[in-house]
Amino acid sequence: MREEQNNIFSVFDELLPRKEKEKLLNQRSKVIWMTGLSGSGKTTLAKYLEKKLHSEGFLTQVLDGDNIRTGINNNLTFSADDRKENIRRIAEVSKLFVNCGVITINSFVSPTEEIRDQARSIIGKDDFIEVFVNTPIEECEKRDVKGLYAKARKGEIKNFTGIDAPFEQPVDPALELLTENKTIEESGEELFNFIIDRIKL
Repeated sequence: MREEQNNIFSVFDELLPRKEKEKLLNQRSKVIWMTGLSGSGKTTLAKYLEKKLHSEGFLTQVLDGDNIRTGINNNLTFSADDRKENIRRIAEVSKLFVNCGVITINSFVSPTEEIRDQARSIIGKDDFIEVFVNTPIEECEKRDVKGLYAKARKGEIKNFTGIDAPFEQPVDPALELLTENKTIEESGEELFNFIIDRIKL
């Protein structure tokens, strides 16, 4: 494998620079990385933000467990090693979108500081906006329409974050959204207002 990599030659310096693509799209590309427990509202907020930004004339791409785990990462399990590989691939894909000038909205549990730091280092700290969707596990279980928490508590799902796998709260997120007593619209507008000035060209 190492020998094969010696025969790979980068062409990034020959491609159109990111600034030209951002200028074309009239936006500054960033990765909005939402982390939180399953059921915290990450995906719902990602969809809200996508629609809001689209209505304001911004080009976005949402990356979420459903469209990643059924596609590019469909060969990965939920073991500790595969969780790391899952996030590594997502971060690399996100970096490609950023280089194309696209605002990327990511919705992943990404449960540990190590995993989130890995993503940040791949994407680049200046392009990585960490948003902690902070919802108590009791509230997440109430919202759990898929019944995943109930299955995890019965032992039918192993390595489920918050039950038998840890979730480490972000130490210093760019934004912390406390969603328990707020509507999606309230949390979504808080997220939008925080993001908008960071993506305007």
